[in-house]
Amino acid sequence: MMPTCPLCASTDHAPYHRDARRDYRRCRHCALVFVPAHQRLGPAEEKAVYDQHENSPDDPGYRRFLSRLFEPLAAKLSPGARGLDFGAGPGPTLSVMFEEVGHPMAIYDAFYAPDTAALERSYDFITSTEVVEHLFAPGAELERLLGLLAPGGWLGLMTKRVPPSVEAFAGWHYILDPTHVCFFDEASFRWLAERWQLTVSFPAGDVVLLQKT
Repeated sequence: MMPTCPLCASTDHAPYHRDARRDYRRCRHCALVFVPAHQRLGPAEEKAVYDQHENSPDDPGYRRFLSRLFEPLAAKLSPGARGLDFGAGPGPTLSVMFEEVGHPMAIYDAFYAPDTAALERSYDFITSTEVVEHLFAPGAELERLLGLLAPGGWLGLMTKRVPPSVEAFAGWHYILDPTHVCFFDEASFRWLAERWQLTVSFPAGDVVLLQKT
């Protein structure tokens, strides 16, 4: 059976690139580039990679990195807007940054904060930084997150977008991380916006803001 695109579920995809470790296919419908399921890491191997991350709210450099999403999204929020940081990782930081400016935050992470009660509430905004490239089923996960947003709510994502050529993709550092299995094109986010009737903007090269209309 032909595998489906993990974002849009189309079977219309083709080989895009191959390196010594993995194959990469590109969807002709939503432009997502993805690694076939049989070449993904298992849960224990995946977590072993994440355990090496040393992110912390006490790290000024990490805060500067996250500010590329924090600043444009915070400027759009009403005072006291409630948020969820999805995929907060072992050192939640973005949630701390929003709490510091008056936004109550919940966190969820499949490995480090797996309390699914956080996924049963409604939010004014949801953030997910350097997460969607790790998702095995980004279409289903993003649909779930959009379902948690109140009308007019914001979904802020940070992930590097696919380079403009196969040659650039082949030399791209982002594909060296074995936990990165889905690579979004700008067209992928535009497809998502059209599919779910969202407004979309790109305030930075690796940031996208989607508003539920």
